Amino acid sequence: MTLRLLRLCLTMVLLAAGLSAATVAMAGAAHADGCFTWTRTLRQGASGADVTQLQIRVAGYPGSGAVLGIDGSYGPATAAAVTRFQQAYGLPADGVAGSATFSRIYALQDNDCTPVNFSYAELNDCNTTWSGGAVSAATAQSNALRTMWKLQAMRHALGDLPITVTSGFRSRACNAAVGGATDSRHLYGDSADLAAGPHSLCKLAQQARHHGFSGILGPGYPGHNDHTHVDYRPSRFWSAPSCGI
Repeated sequence: MTLRLLRLCLTMVLLAAGLSAATVAMAGAAHADGCFTWTRTLRQGASGADVTQLQIRVAGYPGSGAVLGIDGSYGPATAAAVTRFQQAYGLPADGVAGSATFSRIYALQDNDCTPVNFSYAELNDCNTTWSGGAVSAATAQSNALRTMWKLQAMRHALGDLPITVTSGFRSRACNAAVGGATDSRHLYGDSADLAAGPHSLCKLAQQARHHGFSGILGPGYPGHNDHTHVDYRPSRFWSAPSCGI
């Protein structure tokens, strides 16, 4: 039995016994989660590494057209993203990250901090070291983690149906081998190419506008009629003319 399944089973048992969700989160999280455990309630004015970890996980809820800064400072934008996350999962939506919010996040992440429906392997079919790109290996991998949490939010908004990633991080050698642009965002690890599946390429491009992606390229943009590309480049560039973007 995986830790995630064990955690969910424990939650159900304790709730059946009449214990609160807050008791479950605070009593069981430290032993049941192998990634990161929050030890305090977070609200506006808080700062620190635990705020950064929270921001990574709610970065897919910044509001339409917005991008949430990952800066370790719990300001109004973070509170708004937390509120949208809470609303998305049917939690009391007050913008304060407490036990119920953390419990939901624990259920959504694996022990390596990736969201349950995505993995580092999906975001890197180039090499196992994350090296050779436009940034350090550590930065590329960190960028990929943030991309995955945005995709997890997008997946949930689309009915929790699968989203298939066909390309993520590329070293310069891998990028050249597939004919990628010399300044491709794939070199930074902060991008993903998405294939059509349960959702059309246009549906993916349109939905991405709400989940913190400043770069969206899709059908109608040169070279993107067979996939939708998302990234978070420094300034917004959206172009999928066939999809009305």
